Amino acid sequence: MTKTARARYTLEFKQEAVRLVESGQSIAAAARTLGVVEQTLFNWVKAQRQGTLTGVDSKAVSAEQMEISRLRAELARVKMERDILEKATAYFAKVQR
Repeated sequence: MTKTARARYTLEFKQEAVRLVESGQSIAAAARTLGVVEQTLFNWVKAQRQGTLTGVDSKAVSAEQMEISRLRAELARVKMERDILEKATAYFAKVQR
Protein backbone atom coordinates (compact mmCIF):
# COMPACT_ATOMS: atom_id res chain seq x y z
CA MET A 1 0.00 0.00 0.00
CA THR A 2 1.36 3.44 -0.86
CA LYS A 3 1.09 6.45 1.35
CA THR A 4 -0.37 9.64 -0.03
CA ALA A 5 1.20 12.96 0.76
CA ARG A 6 -0.72 14.88 3.36
CA ALA A 7 -1.69 18.39 2.36
CA ARG A 8 -0.15 21.11 4.52
CA TYR A 9 -1.69 24.55 4.69
CA THR A 10 -0.27 27.83 5.91
CA LEU A 11 -1.79 29.72 8.78
CA GLU A 12 -2.88 32.51 6.43
CA PHE A 13 -4.77 30.08 4.21
CA LYS A 14 -6.52 28.53 7.21
CA GLN A 15 -7.45 31.95 8.60
CA GLU A 16 -8.90 33.03 5.27
CA ALA A 17 -10.92 29.80 5.09
CA VAL A 18 -12.27 30.41 8.60
CA ARG A 19 -13.16 34.00 7.64
CA LEU A 20 -15.28 32.66 4.77
CA VAL A 21 -17.26 30.51 7.21
CA GLU A 22 -17.58 33.30 9.76
CA SER A 23 -18.84 35.69 7.09
CA GLY A 24 -21.90 33.49 6.62
CA GLN A 25 -20.85 30.94 4.02
CA SER A 26 -21.59 27.34 4.93
CA ILE A 27 -18.71 25.02 5.73
CA ALA A 28 -19.66 22.79 2.79
CA ALA A 29 -19.70 25.66 0.30
CA ALA A 30 -16.46 27.16 1.59
CA ALA A 31 -14.76 23.75 1.49
CA ARG A 32 -15.84 23.23 -2.12
CA THR A 33 -14.64 26.70 -3.06
CA LEU A 34 -11.23 26.18 -1.47
CA GLY A 35 -10.83 22.56 -2.49
CA VAL A 36 -10.48 21.15 1.03
CA VAL A 37 -12.40 18.46 2.89
CA GLU A 38 -15.39 19.68 4.94
CA GLN A 39 -14.15 17.98 8.10
CA THR A 40 -10.79 19.70 7.76
CA LEU A 41 -12.43 23.10 7.49
CA PHE A 42 -14.70 22.28 10.44
CA ASN A 43 -11.60 21.43 12.50
CA TRP A 44 -9.97 24.75 11.51
CA VAL A 45 -13.07 26.70 12.58
CA LYS A 46 -13.16 24.82 15.88
CA ALA A 47 -9.43 25.43 16.46
CA GLN A 48 -9.83 29.14 15.66
CA ARG A 49 -12.62 29.47 18.22
CA GLN A 50 -10.43 27.74 20.81
CA GLY A 51 -7.44 29.90 19.86
CA THR A 52 -5.28 26.96 18.81
CA LEU A 53 -5.24 27.35 15.02
CA THR A 54 -1.71 26.88 13.67
CA GLY A 55 -0.14 26.49 10.26
CA VAL A 56 2.94 24.88 8.75
CA ASP A 57 6.30 26.53 9.31
CA SER A 58 6.86 27.48 5.71
CA LYS A 59 7.24 30.69 3.82
CA ALA A 60 4.33 33.09 4.02
CA VAL A 61 1.77 32.98 1.24
CA SER A 62 1.37 36.27 -0.54
CA ALA A 63 -2.00 37.79 -1.31
CA GLU A 64 -1.45 37.05 -4.99
CA GLN A 65 -0.82 33.36 -4.29
CA MET A 66 -3.99 33.14 -2.21
CA GLU A 67 -5.94 34.84 -4.99
CA ILE A 68 -4.49 32.42 -7.55
CA SER A 69 -5.51 29.37 -5.52
CA ARG A 70 -8.99 30.83 -4.94
CA LEU A 71 -9.38 31.51 -8.67
CA ARG A 72 -8.20 28.00 -9.55
CA ALA A 73 -10.81 26.49 -7.23
CA GLU A 74 -13.50 28.76 -8.71
CA LEU A 75 -12.43 27.85 -12.25
CA ALA A 76 -12.70 24.14 -11.44
CA ARG A 77 -16.21 24.69 -10.01
CA VAL A 78 -17.33 26.71 -13.04
CA LYS A 79 -15.96 24.07 -15.44
CA MET A 80 -17.90 21.39 -13.59
CA GLU A 81 -21.09 23.49 -13.78
CA ARG A 82 -20.52 24.07 -17.49
CA ASP A 83 -20.10 20.34 -18.13
CA ILE A 84 -23.32 19.59 -16.26
CA LEU A 85 -25.20 22.22 -18.27
CA GLU A 86 -23.83 20.85 -21.55
CA LYS A 87 -25.06 17.37 -20.65
CA ALA A 88 -28.46 18.71 -19.60
CA THR A 89 -28.78 20.68 -22.84
CA ALA A 90 -27.96 17.59 -24.91
CA TYR A 91 -30.46 15.50 -22.94
CA PHE A 92 -33.32 17.97 -23.35
CA ALA A 93 -32.54 18.46 -27.03
CA LYS A 94 -33.04 14.70 -27.53
CA VAL A 95 -36.25 14.62 -25.49
CA GLN A 96 -37.98 17.33 -27.53
CA ARG A 97 -37.47 15.58 -30.89
